[in-house]
Amino acid sequence: MRIAALTAVVFLAAACGGTAATPPTPGSLFTLSASTPPAKGDIDAFTWSIYAEPPTLDYVYAFDYPQNMILSNVCESLMRWTPQLGLEPGLAEEVKQPDDKTFVYRIRPGVTYHGGGEVTADDVVFSLRRHLDPAVGSYWAKSFDRVTSIDKSGPMKVTVRLKRPDSQFNQWMATSAGTIVNPRAVRAKGSGYGNPDGGVDCTGPYRLGPWRKGESIELDRFPGYWGKKAKAGKVLFRFITDPAARTNAMLTGEVDGGYLIAPDSYARLRTGGKGTLYFGKSLTTVNLSFTNLKGTLGDVRVRRALSLALDREGFIRTGLQGVGSIAAVPAPRDAWPQQAAQPPAAERDVAAAKELIRQAGATGKKITVATSPIGTDVSLLATAVQAAGTEIGLDVELKTIAPDAYTALFSDPKARASVDLFPCTYYLSIIDPLASYSIFRTGDFENYAGYTDPAYDKLVDQATAEYDPARRAALTARLRDTEAGQVLWIPVAEWPTSLYLGKRITGAPTSIAYMYYPWAADVGAAG
Repeated sequence: MRIAALTAVVFLAAACGGTAATPPTPGSLFTLSASTPPAKGDIDAFTWSIYAEPPTLDYVYAFDYPQNMILSNVCESLMRWTPQLGLEPGLAEEVKQPDDKTFVYRIRPGVTYHGGGEVTADDVVFSLRRHLDPAVGSYWAKSFDRVTSIDKSGPMKVTVRLKRPDSQFNQWMATSAGTIVNPRAVRAKGSGYGNPDGGVDCTGPYRLGPWRKGESIELDRFPGYWGKKAKAGKVLFRFITDPAARTNAMLTGEVDGGYLIAPDSYARLRTGGKGTLYFGKSLTTVNLSFTNLKGTLGDVRVRRALSLALDREGFIRTGLQGVGSIAAVPAPRDAWPQQAAQPPAAERDVAAAKELIRQAGATGKKITVATSPIGTDVSLLATAVQAAGTEIGLDVELKTIAPDAYTALFSDPKARASVDLFPCTYYLSIIDPLASYSIFRTGDFENYAGYTDPAYDKLVDQATAEYDPARRAALTARLRDTEAGQVLWIPVAEWPTSLYLGKRITGAPTSIAYMYYPWAADVGAAG
């Protein structure tokens, strides 16, 4: 799973114009589209807006939207997502489990790198082992914490052995954790691999073209691709950091489309007459993350009171422009098996919240909430927490953090020491609700509040070791109930994927599959 850090919420910054005079009712202004119309033919090129320039395209550090939105079309993993958020073979044409601690991947033959040469089992071993090297410092190392060995076990076979069963491992192989690259390019470029001058050497439907620092990245169709040929000859990703400028570029036709549309731009794009705004399945939630379970928030009654008093509907109306639904639990609905029953969303009850504060003896006690001008989701949600806390008798202080420092909240305990909670946008990188609950395990990197409970840890381990999806979901439901009882997180909203396509192109998936599926290859002529 992944935390959406600073760059993952930048696109929410306020955009000018187009905002409805009366805030919309949550859920009233959007419907989910399963797909966009398929392309009717090839196209020479299209231009795509992206809200930030990737710091690198080295897959071991591809841990955010900009990197993966591009790399999903250039590099390939052993497994991959489908547009419907399913899992299918990628560079591994088959995966077998001879026992619950072994995965055997049969590598697809005849796959060619952009720079020449065919993918081998040795290349797969090299690519996966990079995550195990502390000197590399892979951001995906957690995905390999149960791995004991990765070895070539045949001419085109690789065997991964685990310390203990891990139902999540093969799912991670659809992300950048499972990406396969040309070892010769990595060795030749060294620390420059993945940078504008070093480039990358992979196997996807597009190869990396010119990278103009601070301006754009170009992808060129790879004629030697083993799979379905891309419909567009070129894709130009333009870095447009200002949301209003991105919207203007879409409406003028300067760019043909983009994902991650700013909520304040929804109305302008809907009524602009230049294209279509779509919403699709997502694994994204907006939440409040606790950083301190001592002091005022050490009493679960205070945490529950804040959750009861929070005006989620008001936040969705203003912060998300009505495009979202109230979140009942941390794990988004689209991550759960269809048969898994979910609890109803929390009802706002200020009177009950005030009583909990009284029982806890917390009236007048202080909590500090991080806020930032980084975007409307952060600032409006922080303000909503302050309003809720004040209404029920708490002393709520907002601590403003500069946008470039907000990211440190997700990685640096020292940065979190001065606040008690902060707004965060969170998305899953594997399609499993367990990923939303394993972060509360003792010592987990994303367990920001430092929660610890041996019984909870044992249940996480039990669920992780369970390969049957239904039984794993049942165990995860028990974790969900435990988390809800302890209020380790305040879920606020589920947020669908947003996509805008100008009139001349179509075919892009509407779901968050663009992170780990070669979506650009499906984009072609609309007419």
